[in-house]
Amino acid sequence: MPVADRLPLPLQAAYISIEVLIALVSVPGNILVIWAVKMNQALRDATFCFIVSLAVADVAVGALVIPLAIIINIGPQTEFYSCLMVACPVLILTESSILALLAIAVDRYLRVKIPVRYKSVVTPRRAAVAIACCWIVSFLVGLTPMFGWNNLNKMRRTHELNGSHAEFVIKCQFETVISMEYMVYFNFFVWVLPPLLLMLLIYLEVFNLIRKQLNKKVSSSSNDPQKYYGKELKIAKSLALVLFLFALSWLPLHVLNCITLFCPSCETPHILTYIAIFLTHGNSAMNPIVYAFRIKKFRTAFLQIWNQYFCCKTTKTDSNTIAETVN
Repeated sequence: MPVADRLPLPLQAAYISIEVLIALVSVPGNILVIWAVKMNQALRDATFCFIVSLAVADVAVGALVIPLAIIINIGPQTEFYSCLMVACPVLILTESSILALLAIAVDRYLRVKIPVRYKSVVTPRRAAVAIACCWIVSFLVGLTPMFGWNNLNKMRRTHELNGSHAEFVIKCQFETVISMEYMVYFNFFVWVLPPLLLMLLIYLEVFNLIRKQLNKKVSSSSNDPQKYYGKELKIAKSLALVLFLFALSWLPLHVLNCITLFCPSCETPHILTYIAIFLTHGNSAMNPIVYAFRIKKFRTAFLQIWNQYFCCKTTKTDSNTIAETVN
C-alpha cells in the first residue's frame, strides 16, 4: 500500500474519525449477519456458512485492522518485526475474503449445475473443510512477509549507509516493512487478480445456466423449476453485487501499488491514497447492507433479531415469517 505522509493534526483527526465510523458500522453489521445465520434455520446451507466466514473477516477488519491502520498512520518508532506484525493482519483478512467469495461463487455454480445432487455433493462437513482450507491458505499468504519476503535487508543497508550505530528502529509504516514486489507480483498478480477473474467467469456461467433452465423449464429438485431457478437468479445477482463491490473497493489500492512499483518517480496524490484506503476498509461495512436489501432470508432474520432482542417483541408473526421463508 502506498505510503501517505503524516497528516496535519486536523486532517489526522478527520482520518481517525472516518476510520472509527467505518469500524462502528462494520463490526455490529457483520455480527448481525453471523447472529442471523446462527438463529435462523433457513440460513443454514453451505452458501450462508461461507457468508459467515466472510463476515468473520469483516468483523476482524473493523475490530483489528482499522485500529492497527490508525497506529500505522501515526507512525510510531518501533522494532522492524513488531511493525511487520501490525501490517500483516490486513493481508490475511483480504485473502480470506477473496477465498470466501470464491467458495460462494463455486457453491452457487453447483446449485444450478447439479441441483438434484447438490445436497449430496456439498455436505456440511465438506463446507467446513473448505472454510478451514480458505483460512489456512489466507494465513500462509498473509504471513509470507514474516517468513522473509520483506524490506528488512533494505532497511538494514540504509541504516548502515547512514553510519548509524544506534539501535535499529524504524518509523512503522506499511510500505516501510512490506515489499512492493510481494504486494504486486505475489499478492495481487497471484492471489487477488486471478481469483477475481475466475469468479467473474463463474458468475457469467451461473447466469447463463439459469437463463437456459428458465427457458427450457427442465425438471429439478424443486416441484416448480421456474420458481427454483428464479430464486437462484435473485440470490446469484445479490452475491455477484457483493463481489463487484469487493473488486471496486480493493482494485484502486492495488493499482496504486503497481504505480509505486513500476513507476517509482511517479507522484501519487495523497488524497487518492486515503480514498483507496477508506474504500478497502469501507468494504467490510457494505455486505450486511447488501444482504438486508437484496436477500429476503437475511432481511427477515434481521427484523426478527431487532424485534426479539431490541424491541422485546417476541410474537408468533416472527415465527410464522421465518417458517414461510424456509419454505
